[in-house]
Amino acid sequence: MPPASPFVDHVRLYLKSGKGGNGIVHWRKEKFVPKGGPDGGDGGRGGHIILRGDAQMWTLLDLKYRKHIHADDGQTGQGALKTGKDAKDIVLRVPLGTVAHDAETGETLGEITENGQELVVAKGGHGGKGNWHFRSPTNQTPTYASPGGNAEERLVELELKVLADVGLVGFPNAGKSTLLSVLTAAKPKIADYPFTTLVPNLGIVKHRDFQSFVIADIPGIIEGASEGRGLGIQFLRHIERNSILLLMVSVDSEKPMKEYNTLMKELEAYNPELMQKERLLALTKTDLKTEKEVEKIRKQFEKKLGAERIVTISSVTQSGLQTLRDKLWEMLNPPAEKEDWM
Repeated sequence: MPPASPFVDHVRLYLKSGKGGNGIVHWRKEKFVPKGGPDGGDGGRGGHIILRGDAQMWTLLDLKYRKHIHADDGQTGQGALKTGKDAKDIVLRVPLGTVAHDAETGETLGEITENGQELVVAKGGHGGKGNWHFRSPTNQTPTYASPGGNAEERLVELELKVLADVGLVGFPNAGKSTLLSVLTAAKPKIADYPFTTLVPNLGIVKHRDFQSFVIADIPGIIEGASEGRGLGIQFLRHIERNSILLLMVSVDSEKPMKEYNTLMKELEAYNPELMQKERLLALTKTDLKTEKEVEKIRKQFEKKLGAERIVTISSVTQSGLQTLRDKLWEMLNPPAEKEDWM
């Protein structure tokens, strides 16, 4: 059996925050003061359970085996107006791009997109009030205090959607992993058989003048991926966050146009909103065809998409790669429209 992948993009957790500590009924006790007034202190707050974004993480693996997470209760109040100690919060570090859902209601609790960002997913109960709070001109000796707030229990699903500027989308063997390896310092597994890429891979593309952007290699899509076939459905969620989709079709494919149409159909079936994203088509593996053959295929696509949305590349000879970098950078950083001062 192959070892389990360290990439985990979905976990379900049972969370229980801490209950708030109770306030207490207590009377001031001092020498020569036989009837001291109320001085019952408040209870401490129960522990929160918090998600915190960590830019150094890329998987939910650390949480995969932590099925039940409980925070401590706040301490009970004390006399002399002393407040009980707040319970320690439990902080769960998660990768950027993590979305939290209530598993029972489907409610989205929030998403983590920045390093250090925090999201309380199970709120600790508030501390109860001691009897000191309930004194009044008509009741100088209140004999009651309030209990601490209840703990919050919920079943939470965490879903990771990889954050990248550009997502590589194509059939298995379209050359996505090879392209990622030559554009970035990433070292994805590469071989000449389908589904070499089993998990998303990220890399940083260095552009001109020390500029850069992040690119993600998504596991190959096949026909029927949006319905659960192959590996595609497991990872289609990751392209929802990409600013640009770089569609990749090999010119060595038996029917390149059909392959492109299938990709578009699967993306739309999974999420119609993906059709609103900026897209660029890369015709890959041009080293396997003659210039005349490549040009013929390109012209077929130009009639459908327009020349400005197509690049022809070869990761082996590195032909067209600078043009690709420039195109992607321009799409990610469109020039600001000049304001009309007239």
